[in-house]
Amino acid sequence: MRTVTSAQQYPIFGSEIKCPHCHQTIPALVLTDTYLCSRHGAFEVAPNGKDLVHLQSDRQWRLWENEWYRQHTHPDGIRFEIHESIDRLYTLGYRAIKVTIAHRYIELVKPYLEAYSNDSNLQRLYGLSVEFSPPEEEAIRWGIINFEIEKELGTPKCYPYFRSF
Repeated sequence: MRTVTSAQQYPIFGSEIKCPHCHQTIPALVLTDTYLCSRHGAFEVAPNGKDLVHLQSDRQWRLWENEWYRQHTHPDGIRFEIHESIDRLYTLGYRAIKVTIAHRYIELVKPYLEAYSNDSNLQRLYGLSVEFSPPEEEAIRWGIINFEIEKELGTPKCYPYFRSF
C-alpha cells in the first residue's frame, strides 16, 4: 500500500500561489492540478508542469523568481504589458529609456516597431529604443520573462507613451 504525503496532495507549485491577475494568495485544490481564485476562477497546471493556465481565457503564465509572467501569443498582449509598465514607471517618477524584449516575441512585435534615424536596425516602440534578448538565452530567464525596461530618475520632457496602439 502506497501512502500519499501532504506534498503529493497539491499541484507542483505548492499548496497556495499568488493569483497571476490580482496577486492575492489562492489555494490549491487537494488531489488536483488546480488553484482557485475567488475573483478570477480556476488556474490549472499544464501537462508540461511549467505553465499555469487560466481555464476561462486559456492565458498562460510561467513562474520566475516568485513572480508570474504571462506568455503572450498575440501582439496586443505584449504591447499592452509594455505600455502599462512604462506608465507605472512614469507615475513612480521615472523615465523609461530603453526596452529589451524577449527574442521569442520578435515576430509578434516587429510590425509595430518604428524605425528611427537612417539606420534600419535602430527601432522604437512608444518612443523607446528597442533591443531583443540574445536568442541563446531563451532557454533560461528570457524564456520566461517578457521584457525589461531601462529607466532613470525623472520625468520625460514630453510623455510619448500615451500614443494609441
